[in-house]
Amino acid sequence: MSNESAELLTPNLILAQTGFFQDLTARQLERIALLSEVQHCNEGQQVYRVGEPASLVYVLVRGMVRLAVGYGERNASAGNMLRRGEVFGWAALTPSCNLRIATATCLTPCSFLAIDGNGLLGLMEQDHTLGYRLMTQLNRIISGTLTAFAGG
Repeated sequence: MSNESAELLTPNLILAQTGFFQDLTARQLERIALLSEVQHCNEGQQVYRVGEPASLVYVLVRGMVRLAVGYGERNASAGNMLRRGEVFGWAALTPSCNLRIATATCLTPCSFLAIDGNGLLGLMEQDHTLGYRLMTQLNRIISGTLTAFAGG
């Protein structure tokens, strides 16, 4: 993503500058943008917690988020540090088990694009090319998360 102010970025521009969505057409990005809104959180604020229903997928636009994988009420002592342009909250794209498996906490004031997960799943069902491309990206994120967790 470029260094533009988060306040000046539209959902379309954010999506176009995010690697997760890089293989999509302008029309596909427009359709996803309609399901999206820019949100802001303060330092220390939790975006979501382990066990909560997962309804939104996020693209981090500004700030830094700590993602701590957990089970039940316990979180791992270590966690991934997410930076600009990274996608998180992917459990919203796993309809058979769409509960949060991590707690996402803002380490700094943050802005992110929140995308309606059910709406995005609907687009993926309607447009199988879009669905395939996003599932390929999702596979990379899940594999990376599992590898990082296993590595401690």
